[in-house]
Amino acid sequence: MQTPRTRLATEDRQAETVKAVLALAARRSPGSITTAEMASAMGLTQGAVFRHFATKEAIWLAVADWIREELLGRLNEAARSQAEPLAALAAVFRAHVAFVLANPGAPRLIFHELQEAHESAVKRRVAQLLQAYRALLVSLLRQAQAAGHVAADLDLASACAMFIGAIQGLVMQSMLSGSAEQMVPQGEGMLTLYFSAIRVKP
Repeated sequence: MQTPRTRLATEDRQAETVKAVLALAARRSPGSITTAEMASAMGLTQGAVFRHFATKEAIWLAVADWIREELLGRLNEAARSQAEPLAALAAVFRAHVAFVLANPGAPRLIFHELQEAHESAVKRRVAQLLQAYRALLVSLLRQAQAAGHVAADLDLASACAMFIGAIQGLVMQSMLSGSAEQMVPQGEGMLTLYFSAIRVKP
């Protein structure tokens, strides 16, 4: 029999649920996680969970919103921490890797939603995250163009895809190996290759 939990305000319980779902997603496919498992992870009944969320989709939307706000917040903060645009790009890359290491369930949710064939509110949230991410990268790359650090005719769409794809590749490798310990050193190697590809040659 479950021990009764202290009753929390809706906002606090929702935040606890998001944390529990991300912890579960770090260990298994998000698509297979049930509300019963979510409730069990928090020591609650399903009824207690649904007092704070109208539907299961509402739970996933809350998780997607948390990922979007938290990740974009960290990326924008990293970009603002550097005055030079390429240094800002490097800071964004490292901030994203650090976010993945701290929240391994987040990329699993993103991958899961992007591979779904049907449209959903959660998938649209993920798409909005990626659009905002690309907009940040384009802004930094244009600043680098204006400063003469990268070619004026650099294909910005490809440069953004290459940047995000490098991080996705690191995530996939860590998922396959079951270990994230190489993400930081391999990420630094990828950054070196990335900048070698886009910098204006002396």
